Amino acid sequence: MRVERAALDGVLLFIPTPHRDDRGLFTRTFDAAVFTAAGLDPTSFIQDSQSRSRAGTVRGMHGRSGRGEAKLVRCARGAVHDVLVDARPGSATFGEWMSVVLDDEKFVTLYVPQGILHGFQALTEQTDVCYRIDREHDASEDLSVRFDDPELNIHWPSPVTAISDRDLAAGSWARLRTRLADRTG
Repeated sequence: MRVERAALDGVLLFIPTPHRDDRGLFTRTFDAAVFTAAGLDPTSFIQDSQSRSRAGTVRGMHGRSGRGEAKLVRCARGAVHDVLVDARPGSATFGEWMSVVLDDEKFVTLYVPQGILHGFQALTEQTDVCYRIDREHDASEDLSVRFDDPELNIHWPSPVTAISDRDLAAGSWARLRTRLADRTG
């Protein structure tokens, strides 16, 4: 497994080497020694979750206030267009976004540090995304920005076929920026 730094400060990609033969494949999706060598505490991830989505579904853009939330994200079935937005005031990449395709061919695990908004669009008819999260969920700390916020101008590869009412009601990037500035100022 090798580690690559992504475009946003602190974001890492853990890239395994799937072993394929006539039976199928085998790959390691988590290795505590590799994560430790990359500067992460593998024991800090305390909760695993999984979502299943159909093609075109968008989930996001979500984050957490307070201490934030770090997570490891991978696609166990199908493929997603995964998007991150840096919402950390003072970060060199604040307000920037990046995307990466996660799929069940390469099995890349994406490390999302605290203070980053996360979302994805399912690219296949049945898509399973797995999350390993470093703290329990507290709904009072939820942050969200609309997936189609014009200021962020995130490029989604397909028409959106499904999105939750909660995500449709999410606020703007400008509103979240103001809220973050009020907390740090």
